[in-house]
Amino acid sequence: MNPQIARIFGLFTLLFAALFISTSMWSVFEAEGLENNPDNRRALLEQETIPRGVISSAGGEDLAVSEQVAGGEEPRYERRYPEGSLFSHAVGYSFTEVGRSGLEEFYNDSLSGQGDDLESLFGDLTSGTEAGDDLTTRLDAEAQRTALEALGGQAGSVVALEPDTGKVLVMASLPDYDPNAVPDQLDELNQAEGSPLLNRATQARYQPGSTFKVVTAAAALDSGEAAPDTLLDGSSPAIIGGAPLQNIEGDAGGPVPLTDALTFSVNTAFARLGEDLGPETLFEYMQRFGFERPPPIDYPSSQLFASGVYEGDELVEADEPVDIGRVAIGQERLQVTPLQMAMVAAAVANDGELMAPRFGDAIVAPDGRVKDRIGPVSASRVMSAESADALADMMQRVVDEGTGTNAQIEGVEVAGKTGTAEVLGGTANQASFIAFAPVDEPEVAIAVTIEETQGFGGDEAAPIAQQVMQVLLDG
Repeated sequence: MNPQIARIFGLFTLLFAALFISTSMWSVFEAEGLENNPDNRRALLEQETIPRGVISSAGGEDLAVSEQVAGGEEPRYERRYPEGSLFSHAVGYSFTEVGRSGLEEFYNDSLSGQGDDLESLFGDLTSGTEAGDDLTTRLDAEAQRTALEALGGQAGSVVALEPDTGKVLVMASLPDYDPNAVPDQLDELNQAEGSPLLNRATQARYQPGSTFKVVTAAAALDSGEAAPDTLLDGSSPAIIGGAPLQNIEGDAGGPVPLTDALTFSVNTAFARLGEDLGPETLFEYMQRFGFERPPPIDYPSSQLFASGVYEGDELVEADEPVDIGRVAIGQERLQVTPLQMAMVAAAVANDGELMAPRFGDAIVAPDGRVKDRIGPVSASRVMSAESADALADMMQRVVDEGTGTNAQIEGVEVAGKTGTAEVLGGTANQASFIAFAPVDEPEVAIAVTIEETQGFGGDEAAPIAQQVMQVLLDG
């Protein structure tokens, strides 16, 4: 080849390579920033020309689909939610006019066909993007309906997890909304009484009450501070944090075994135990259970709340002033989400190992090829299997003969813990319950919270947990 021609050829090769790299930088590595830029109207409109992937339940029900809009020079698609409000908070919504939430937001890259940047780039160059990838979940439609119906219109939440995988089976929150109406009613929904757009399972702040005694018991058992038969001082009143604390049922009669203290929810015994453990130990086990940071779940960070002891909007650390005795019984400034308390129950059920909660089961290409199987991920080793087994036996007794008898399921051993916290200046209660079943081979862990009721955790929340667990176990 003529040297001059060779030099010109080399120059053009370098220029082409530079152009390709520059294009790749914008098309691949900067794609997410461009895609999510609210000023990028072209990108938003282009998304309407690509049918988003389907989000489906464990039973194959379509929870989110794309439908072609009539008219226009080229096909346009709009999101529809066949189940209406059933999974409104978990699935969320996706509309060009108002944005996204829930799984629609977290899995947007996959659902919109941008899941693999390099694959998307070369796929677009060769054949054009035809559709986004599908997302399959383990969400159970029948159990979800049962949870919402059992709440009976009361503000609250139900979360159910598969203990050994972390898969989310149920995530119900009331009040809810119809995602199909979001484009036309977003302003009204934002201002509506009861905050229907708020996912109470992941965003609402609740005082856990006595359900938190499971965390305190785990810390005591695993650290060696106490055994199931260790006698605790259950006399009432007790001076805790410089102020008197009463038992709901009055004086427990002095020494009470740890198992009995959990079974009958003896406040003074657990508050004294919390003081014996001290902030450092109790906070350490809280962190092992996932407190003090947002849950490690495939869900938008803007819709997650970290559970823990709060001073205003700031988390309190173990070396800061805190009434650890009242923290130990789920009071003081302790605030939790139902998801976090479901994680507590799941960790005990799974021999002391906490699995990261996961909605997604698989990412499936339009041609049916499974691109990504979303497997279980361990979040932490909370306690030894021996400690978890001992605690499970204690929690089973709560359901067998203690405050949680309304959660009993015929032929199934259930472990649980009730909780009740006063709200609205003592004029109403917040009822809670956490549980798992069956005790020996757990298939479901659950947390139920009812915001304002006149009943207690054992009366109001436990029966809801019982109904939802029954459906999941029968399925």
